[in-house]
Amino acid sequence: MSRALWRQRLARGWWLHLLLALAPLLVLDLLFGAARSHGPVAMPLFIAGLLAMFPSLLWFRRYKLALVATERALDSAEEESAWQQLQASRRTAMLGAALPAWVAALAVFAGLETIPQLLLALSSLVLLILYRIPRQLG
Repeated sequence: MSRALWRQRLARGWWLHLLLALAPLLVLDLLFGAARSHGPVAMPLFIAGLLAMFPSLLWFRRYKLALVATERALDSAEEESAWQQLQASRRTAMLGAALPAWVAALAVFAGLETIPQLLLALSSLVLLILYRIPRQLG
């Protein structure tokens, strides 16, 4: 597969992961957000959502190492396997980046307010932006 096809495939994957990260929060908030009951577990769930950002540091490190390895493997026999390893490490890392938004989606049932939900969704969005493929690659 050519570099352009790999870049297109990874770009489509990024948009898919963005949708998978934010859609549950949007759907659950639209369906159940109006019937909010302020529960005592809303704030602990918000804190858990914030703490869910920290495991992504390990996954981000693995992604960056795979990105460097892919750059080194360009125009060599290992280029195809390097792209595959980059895709696999990126997929895992992007699932980890979606954790704050998923915790916010679960916290809808606990009565988490809109602003903390928005903050958790934005933190997932910022983490997902880190996993865009740089233009210099390929």
